[in-house]
Amino acid sequence: MKNRKMKKICRIISVGMLLLLTGCGKSSRENIDAGMEKIAAMEYGPALECFQSAQAKGENERLAYRGMGLAYMGLTQYAEAAEAFEKALSGGDILIDSMDYDINYYLATAYYKNKEGEKAVAVYDAILDLDSAQKTAYYLRGTVKLEMGRYEEAIADFDQAVRLNPKDYAQIIDIYQVLEQNGYKQVGKEYIETAMADGEKSMSDSEKGQMSYYLEDYTSASTYLERARENGKEETILYLGKTYEALGEYNYAANVYSTYLGEHTDSEQMYNQLGMCRMRMGSYAEALTAFQAGINVKDNTLMQTLQFNEIIAYEYLGEYKKAAVLMENYLKSYPDEEAAKRENIFLQTR
Repeated sequence: MKNRKMKKICRIISVGMLLLLTGCGKSSRENIDAGMEKIAAMEYGPALECFQSAQAKGENERLAYRGMGLAYMGLTQYAEAAEAFEKALSGGDILIDSMDYDINYYLATAYYKNKEGEKAVAVYDAILDLDSAQKTAYYLRGTVKLEMGRYEEAIADFDQAVRLNPKDYAQIIDIYQVLEQNGYKQVGKEYIETAMADGEKSMSDSEKGQMSYYLEDYTSASTYLERARENGKEETILYLGKTYEALGEYNYAANVYSTYLGEHTDSEQMYNQLGMCRMRMGSYAEALTAFQAGINVKDNTLMQTLQFNEIIAYEYLGEYKKAAVLMENYLKSYPDEEAAKRENIFLQTR
């Protein structure tokens, strides 16, 4: 019989954040709530202290361990994170609830980040033993297996994830991206081609445009996305701009992003893409302004990427000392990022 900790199910990381930010009354979880506020601000060290205080003061132990796991994840201490999530799971009862779903999701991620692929796969195995309709578990298990070199098993998992919901086009794009990143770009395109053929009548113009973008049919992508532009959705506008970038029309793409940001100043993704577009145009000062505007967005979900791109923009502007100081701080937050380590070596020579 599989370990009881492995059998408890997860759903999705964002759901876990929501559950942790809601629920019990403030009076019984003051330090836990304070810790979650620190996590949202990416202040992982202080967050860990809050959860440790919560534990010492007798607040909900399960939530405290769960929060400690999140803090350790932010500190890239994945072994410690896994241990904390395991303790959080051991504090549950026999009945499986939504919190168990979430914690296992985190546990699998901690194992994966700690290069313990087999343990991550075991978590997904246990999830699927209890509920074979969990398409996200199939997708994630396939992702881990693919990176472990178990190609045929990974494809079987991806196929099952698609079978469970063939109209989940975002997941199909995720599958394409994972395959492309691991050297199977053509196989990934086959998933998209099949989705477009099967969903020709039901797929929206925005979805067709996104799919066409990954098929590198940029002319069709621009047609679909321009048609869908009226919906005003961030995703549609983002792909429209990226399509024009792929066509080499950087000025138009930058205008697409800027126009959207004129009405929606809280889109870190759009600021980042505008910055990347400006970089390709050689407009490094404008790129830096875009990255910094993105960094200032509240409750930012793209902070690491934006901070790294800010450093690169300073490099291109020849401000190596400023870039070096920012890189030193960046590596304190993300010490395991290889690209940053290489960039830091370069900066030390300037």
